[in-house]
Amino acid sequence: MYDKLQEMTNGRGPDRCIDAVGAEAHGGGAFDAVLDKAKTAVMLATDRAHVLREAIMCCRKGGTVSIPGVYVGFLDKVPMGAAMNKGLTLKMGQTHVKRYLPELLGKIDSGEIDPSFVITHNRPLQEGAELYRTFRDKEDGCIKVVLKP
Repeated sequence: MYDKLQEMTNGRGPDRCIDAVGAEAHGGGAFDAVLDKAKTAVMLATDRAHVLREAIMCCRKGGTVSIPGVYVGFLDKVPMGAAMNKGLTLKMGQTHVKRYLPELLGKIDSGEIDPSFVITHNRPLQEGAELYRTFRDKEDGCIKVVLKP
Protein backbone atom coordinates (compact mmCIF):
# COMPACT_ATOMS: atom_id res chain seq x y z
CA MET A 1 0.00 0.00 0.00
CA TYR A 2 2.83 2.40 0.85
CA ASP A 3 4.35 2.14 -2.62
CA LYS A 4 0.99 2.65 -4.34
CA LEU A 5 0.19 5.73 -2.24
CA GLN A 6 3.64 7.17 -2.92
CA GLU A 7 3.11 6.61 -6.64
CA MET A 8 -0.34 8.23 -6.55
CA THR A 9 1.00 11.32 -4.73
CA ASN A 10 4.29 11.78 -6.64
CA GLY A 11 6.34 10.58 -3.65
CA ARG A 12 4.72 12.91 -1.12
CA GLY A 13 2.19 10.67 0.59
CA PRO A 14 -1.47 11.46 1.34
CA ASP A 15 -2.26 14.69 3.18
CA ARG A 16 -4.68 12.84 5.45
CA CYS A 17 -4.94 9.20 6.50
CA ILE A 18 -7.80 7.62 8.45
CA ASP A 19 -7.68 4.55 10.66
CA ALA A 20 -11.36 3.70 10.95
CA VAL A 21 -10.71 0.06 11.87
CA GLY A 22 -9.02 0.27 15.25
CA ALA A 23 -8.30 -2.68 17.52
CA GLU A 24 -9.56 -5.32 15.10
CA ALA A 25 -7.39 -4.58 12.05
CA HIS A 26 -6.46 -7.77 10.26
CA GLY A 27 -3.83 -6.47 7.86
CA GLY A 28 -4.21 -9.08 5.12
CA GLY A 29 -1.24 -11.21 6.09
CA ALA A 30 1.38 -8.50 6.61
CA PHE A 31 4.08 -9.64 9.05
CA ASP A 32 3.15 -7.16 11.77
CA ALA A 33 -0.54 -8.06 11.42
CA VAL A 34 0.22 -11.77 11.83
CA LEU A 35 2.31 -10.97 14.90
CA ASP A 36 -0.53 -8.81 16.32
CA LYS A 37 -3.01 -11.65 15.80
CA ALA A 38 -0.74 -14.14 17.56
CA LYS A 39 -0.19 -11.77 20.49
CA THR A 40 -3.92 -11.14 20.96
CA ALA A 41 -4.64 -14.88 20.73
CA VAL A 42 -2.35 -15.62 23.69
CA MET A 43 -3.37 -12.48 25.62
CA LEU A 44 -0.03 -10.69 25.16
CA ALA A 45 -1.79 -7.75 23.48
CA THR A 46 -5.26 -6.25 23.34
CA ASP A 47 -5.25 -4.49 19.97
CA ARG A 48 -4.08 -4.97 16.40
CA ALA A 49 -2.38 -1.73 15.38
CA HIS A 50 -1.50 -2.64 11.76
CA VAL A 51 -3.70 0.02 10.15
CA LEU A 52 -2.46 2.74 12.50
CA ARG A 53 1.15 1.83 11.73
CA GLU A 54 0.41 1.96 8.00
CA ALA A 55 -1.36 5.32 8.30
CA ILE A 56 1.60 6.86 10.15
CA MET A 57 4.13 5.50 7.68
CA CYS A 58 2.11 6.51 4.59
CA CYS A 59 1.03 10.02 5.61
CA ARG A 60 3.05 12.92 4.22
CA LYS A 61 5.25 15.11 6.40
CA GLY A 62 3.05 17.61 8.22
CA GLY A 63 -0.06 15.53 7.45
CA THR A 64 -2.89 14.39 9.68
CA VAL A 65 -3.78 10.90 10.87
CA SER A 66 -7.37 10.66 12.11
CA ILE A 67 -8.26 7.72 14.34
CA PRO A 68 -11.99 7.20 14.81
CA GLY A 69 -11.30 3.44 15.01
CA VAL A 70 -11.69 2.11 18.53
CA TYR A 71 -8.70 0.91 20.54
CA VAL A 72 -9.27 -0.78 23.89
CA GLY A 73 -5.87 -1.20 25.51
CA PHE A 74 -2.16 -0.91 24.90
CA LEU A 75 -0.68 -0.65 21.42
CA ASP A 76 2.52 -2.44 20.49
CA LYS A 77 5.15 -1.27 18.01
CA VAL A 78 3.45 1.98 16.98
CA PRO A 79 6.05 4.12 15.16
CA MET A 80 5.77 7.21 17.35
CA GLY A 81 9.24 8.33 16.26
CA ALA A 82 8.08 8.44 12.63
CA ALA A 83 4.93 10.34 13.63
CA MET A 84 6.94 12.87 15.61
CA ASN A 85 9.73 13.28 13.04
CA LYS A 86 7.18 13.78 10.24
CA GLY A 87 5.35 16.37 12.34
CA LEU A 88 2.07 14.52 12.02
CA THR A 89 -1.10 15.70 13.71
CA LEU A 90 -2.94 12.82 15.37
CA LYS A 91 -6.68 13.32 15.89
CA MET A 92 -8.65 10.67 17.70
CA GLY A 93 -11.73 10.01 19.74
CA GLN A 94 -15.17 8.51 19.76
CA THR A 95 -17.73 9.84 17.31
CA HIS A 96 -19.63 12.86 18.60
CA VAL A 97 -23.01 11.17 18.30
CA LYS A 98 -25.08 13.95 19.88
CA ARG A 99 -23.58 16.48 17.47
CA TYR A 100 -24.19 14.51 14.26
CA LEU A 101 -27.23 12.34 15.02
CA PRO A 102 -30.02 14.86 14.25
CA GLU A 103 -28.47 15.83 10.90
CA LEU A 104 -27.82 12.21 9.90
CA LEU A 105 -31.31 11.06 10.91
CA GLY A 106 -32.71 13.90 8.82
CA LYS A 107 -30.75 12.69 5.79
CA ILE A 108 -32.05 9.16 6.34
CA ASP A 109 -35.64 10.37 6.73
CA SER A 110 -35.40 12.43 3.53
CA GLY A 111 -33.94 9.48 1.61
CA GLU A 112 -30.70 11.36 0.92
CA ILE A 113 -28.72 8.48 2.42
CA ASP A 114 -29.64 4.84 2.94
CA PRO A 115 -27.55 3.04 5.56
CA SER A 116 -29.45 -0.26 5.24
CA PHE A 117 -26.66 -1.82 3.14
CA VAL A 118 -24.63 -2.37 6.31
CA ILE A 119 -27.39 -4.29 8.15
CA THR A 120 -26.65 -8.01 7.98
CA HIS A 121 -29.06 -9.34 10.62
CA ASN A 122 -32.68 -8.38 11.49
CA ARG A 123 -33.86 -10.39 14.47
CA PRO A 124 -36.22 -10.26 17.46
CA LEU A 125 -34.96 -8.64 20.66
CA GLN A 126 -35.01 -12.03 22.42
CA GLU A 127 -32.05 -13.11 20.24
CA GLY A 128 -29.94 -10.13 21.37
CA ALA A 129 -27.51 -12.03 23.60
CA GLU A 130 -26.94 -14.70 20.96
CA LEU A 131 -26.39 -12.09 18.23
CA TYR A 132 -23.96 -10.16 20.41
CA ARG A 133 -21.82 -13.30 20.58
CA THR A 134 -22.19 -13.77 16.81
CA PHE A 135 -21.00 -10.19 16.24
CA ARG A 136 -18.18 -10.45 18.78
CA ASP A 137 -16.92 -13.71 17.31
CA LYS A 138 -17.27 -12.43 13.73
CA GLU A 139 -19.48 -15.32 12.69
CA ASP A 140 -22.14 -15.57 9.96
CA GLY A 141 -20.87 -12.39 8.23
CA CYS A 142 -22.30 -10.30 11.07
CA ILE A 143 -21.57 -6.58 10.66
CA LYS A 144 -24.62 -4.71 11.95
CA VAL A 145 -27.62 -6.09 13.84
CA VAL A 146 -31.09 -4.55 14.12
CA LEU A 147 -33.11 -5.96 17.00
CA LYS A 148 -36.90 -5.66 16.77
CA PRO A 149 -38.96 -5.50 19.99
